[in-house]
Amino acid sequence: MGASGERRYTLEYPELGTGPVPIEPYISPEYYEKERQRIFRNTWLHMGRADEIPQPGDYVVRSIDVIPASILITRGADNRVRAFHNVCIHRGNKLVWDECGRRNRFTCKYHGWTYRNDGKLFGVSEEDMFFDLDKPNLGLHELPADTWNGFVFVNLAPEPDRPLTEHLEEIDGLTDGYPFDAFSVCFCYRARLRANWKVLVDSQQEGYHAKTLHRRSLPGFLTNMAEPSRHVVDIRLFERNRLISYYGNREFQPTPSALQAFAHGPSVANFATGETPPGMNPAKDPNWAFDEYAIFPNMQLLLFANMYITHTMWPISVNEAIWEARGYLPPAKTVPQRFNLEHSKVLLRDAWLEDGSTLEATQVGLESGAITHQILQDQEVLIRHSSKVIDDMVNA
Repeated sequence: MGASGERRYTLEYPELGTGPVPIEPYISPEYYEKERQRIFRNTWLHMGRADEIPQPGDYVVRSIDVIPASILITRGADNRVRAFHNVCIHRGNKLVWDECGRRNRFTCKYHGWTYRNDGKLFGVSEEDMFFDLDKPNLGLHELPADTWNGFVFVNLAPEPDRPLTEHLEEIDGLTDGYPFDAFSVCFCYRARLRANWKVLVDSQQEGYHAKTLHRRSLPGFLTNMAEPSRHVVDIRLFERNRLISYYGNREFQPTPSALQAFAHGPSVANFATGETPPGMNPAKDPNWAFDEYAIFPNMQLLLFANMYITHTMWPISVNEAIWEARGYLPPAKTVPQRFNLEHSKVLLRDAWLEDGSTLEATQVGLESGAITHQILQDQEVLIRHSSKVIDDMVNA
């Protein structure tokens, strides 16, 4: 393999090749339709955190526009997390209309059918007027649901091709010991953008753009002065998922306000935040900044020493998608810690606005006919791998 500066990650995966990658999957309605049917109806999808429904009776509702579908996620009296199509069995009306809450019963506002939060049918108005009503078999349509490290995943296939443990087994051991439960959701940004969902995913699968696009929000953050063309310390590609570990510039000079904030807690750009949790920085590089796991098909999990970030990219149409970004930090217990939290929130907001500023224009460029392929460098290999995984499933 040679020294770090000589390593070429793409060449370690010869099945990916080194040539340009076609853009047709980003602009073709026919390709998008295959993605809907063969990927999003048949794989595990990230729905959020189980601690959003901590108590029996708690529930959240999630929309999956790519299907389209509305999903009701509940915690039952037995403490089990379940997922259902948010659809009344009577005539298909939407059952729960708010986004979250706590209830032991759900009553359809159309005709009054009532279900328990474990999905079982509880009551039917004017039940005596129905013919041979088989109530025990008329519960809500339950979907396969499971949790991993406190994250909730749902599969729209009645019988998934693999359990969630197998879907994530390649990365499961690498994240053992990470203190997910120590961080609370402190902020969430959500944007609807006129771009293909893979344009959004790709924007978070490489750090090549950081020194140019983030020169205002995070100047020099990932810049390697010794090897200016190298901004990663490790890349690992699995069957469907991916890992990239980024280089962190220890000579990074924060602004005065950032220095004040960094003294009181973690931040995306703060390297002095305590011991690295077990499993992080698998390359054991002293200049490590954070690990990013690209979880198929549409989730990214960024793990820092004392905080983490998730990105989930949801297709709406061939050229429209939703980007949901969440930051998880320790809860603030003092005023200075609150200042750090708010500073972290604004810093990430500004960086994500910079990312988002390019995406709709990229889609226009792809649809213009000006190019037919993307030309990828070595450290953009996650995009190359992602494209192949999706293409293999779409054309299976």
